[in-house]
Amino acid sequence: MGVTLDNLEHLSKHSRTCVFWELAPHLREQAEEYGDTEFEKEAWVSSVLLEWGSCGRLIYCDGIPAGSVFYAPPAAVPRSAAFPTSPVSPDAVLMTSLHVLPEFRGGGLARVLVQAVAKDLTRRGVKAVEAFGDMRPDDDEPGCVTPAEFLTSVGFKTVRPHPRWPRLRLELRSAITWKEDVEAALERLLNSVTVSTAEPSFRPV
Repeated sequence: MGVTLDNLEHLSKHSRTCVFWELAPHLREQAEEYGDTEFEKEAWVSSVLLEWGSCGRLIYCDGIPAGSVFYAPPAAVPRSAAFPTSPVSPDAVLMTSLHVLPEFRGGGLARVLVQAVAKDLTRRGVKAVEAFGDMRPDDDEPGCVTPAEFLTSVGFKTVRPHPRWPRLRLELRSAITWKEDVEAALERLLNSVTVSTAEPSFRPV
């Protein structure tokens, strides 16, 4: 389901208040200290929706919001200019934050979110999606930069290496081929699970 002003409250607290990407570094510090980061996030989503269109996806498990992902043109993402591996390629859209709640991780939902981004952007005629990866993510703390290892596992290729913040790219060949690739990878992932557990149902919309 696309992120709108009506369902922003379905985002996790981290995703709803994180403005790492949406504000330049000094403005982010001011917002965190004196302002309202949730308001800043809503203002950013509103602006991008109005000027460009859909910029986020939500995924649910049994009716529970389990994760989200955001993406936008680089010009709408002030923080992207601060990375040592910037700028983003002019023909690409930047995927910023991707977050799945801890209790829903390991079931392939993050892959499905990336697939939803690829499908949406392919339909809109975008050639590629790029992302800055984190080579040393902290697994105990929710981060605002997607782990580079995850990005490569779903088909992103490094276009500008860096010991901490590489920039990666996913060519949007076609929604059908990409869907087949992701479904095959997801099937292999699920088949590798040896402990018998009830699989959560999800409904990407």
